[in-house]
Amino acid sequence: MTLCLKILLIVIGLAVLKFILIAIFFRNEIRAAQNKDPAATGFLEVLLLYHGLHVLVSHRIAHFFYNIRLRFLARLISQISRFMTGIEIHPGAKIGAGLFIDHGMGVVIGETSVIGDNVLLYQGVTLGGTGLIKGKRHPTIGNNVVIGGGAKVLGNITVGDNSYIGANAVVIKDVPPNSTVVGVPGRITKQDGKKIDVSLDHIHTLDPIMQTIEELQKRIEKLENK
Repeated sequence: MTLCLKILLIVIGLAVLKFILIAIFFRNEIRAAQNKDPAATGFLEVLLLYHGLHVLVSHRIAHFFYNIRLRFLARLISQISRFMTGIEIHPGAKIGAGLFIDHGMGVVIGETSVIGDNVLLYQGVTLGGTGLIKGKRHPTIGNNVVIGGGAKVLGNITVGDNSYIGANAVVIKDVPPNSTVVGVPGRITKQDGKKIDVSLDHIHTLDPIMQTIEELQKRIEKLENK
């Protein structure tokens, strides 16, 4: 057996071992992708081809080095991952189990962001800071939260459990649990105090401005008919 063939076999073996370890330690994230993405055809597809999963693997490694103060190495890993996936997660961010980043291109998660369990992020989402202050300056996202494509959640604010942030919303204030937020700046509307289903499509979220306009139109029609 030639040296080149031996090296090739070692590389293949390490790659197989890597994916076996990912399948074991990231089963919650793989299951989340299968449950939340109708385009996912199977376990193997998610394991091998989903950038949202691969960036989380890199982040767990980078976050470990960040916590033991090897921060240059942590940033290097996160920047390589950003180049490969189009998703930027600062190694200082704290991420719970079961996060699914759908499509993912353009997602940015800042240093002091905290994300709970079973969160769904669509493409173009930003969890960003405001100003140049040190310390906690990025959002805290609760459990079972859905953040629609292009939404911006900015500053040291909290988004409560089971909430839904509509596509392209800009959120700069705390969001209570079981709420929907739409618009720029984000406006809060309750969805009957119930948990938002992750299958909810973006065109059927309640918009408080449109609701007010529709109520005014009905009142005008009633007055005109008198």
